[in-house]
Amino acid sequence: MMQEKKLRKKIKILLITFMTGLILSGLTAFPIETELEIACRNLNLLPGFMRDWINDVYHAVKTTNDNFPYLSYGTDWLAFAHLVIAVAFWGPLKDPVKNIWIVQFGIISCFMVLALAMIAGQIRNIPFYWRLIDCSFGLIGISLLFPCYNAILHLRKLQSR
Repeated sequence: MMQEKKLRKKIKILLITFMTGLILSGLTAFPIETELEIACRNLNLLPGFMRDWINDVYHAVKTTNDNFPYLSYGTDWLAFAHLVIAVAFWGPLKDPVKNIWIVQFGIISCFMVLALAMIAGQIRNIPFYWRLIDCSFGLIGISLLFPCYNAILHLRKLQSR
């Protein structure tokens, strides 16, 4: 019984951490122009190799928003998707064994982040170091969800005794 309680606590901590990351990623996707403006005002805090890229991205977003604001609706939907996906993880939070498939979905999605960052990033001329930053989100997700998945398998085994 004590082992089951520890597993449930571990699962809960891992899932809440993952969900928090998704929510924060989603919420920070809404004010992209403002965040980039702040970054541009503080370029001296960034490594030299990032300064031109951040400045270019800010001016592209600003110019686009000034002339075609409806294109940012796409990033609004990206932000919304992060929030919706976070809600999906409420299932395994409530009943991890029954909803293990959602954790599997999350792991697969995290691996897909790596592929998308490398393939689409290359096509869209995203600097390699920035693609590695994007990949880090998938790797962080995997580092949370894989131990969570293993804990759920262990919990399932304990419950079937």
